[in-house]
Amino acid sequence: MCLSIPSQVVAVDIERQSVTVDTLGVRRDVSSHLMNEPLEIGDYVLIHIGFVMNKIDKEDAQQSIDLYQEIVTKLENEAIH
Repeated sequence: MCLSIPSQVVAVDIERQSVTVDTLGVRRDVSSHLMNEPLEIGDYVLIHIGFVMNKIDKEDAQQSIDLYQEIVTKLENEAIH
């Protein structure tokens, strides 16, 4: 099973067919070679092994991000107690 956290596109490099994404504050470059549709700054995507696999709706992305942040907070609180 693969868990993919939604990432927001923050830069597009058309020549290299890559994008820079922000995943919960961490930025990295990933390939967009597998995408048939163009990506734009602000789009939300799911990534697998360094490749953008698909674009997702902003509302769905935000719900997932909120859930991941809730899980992280609960785990941190458990570690303290």
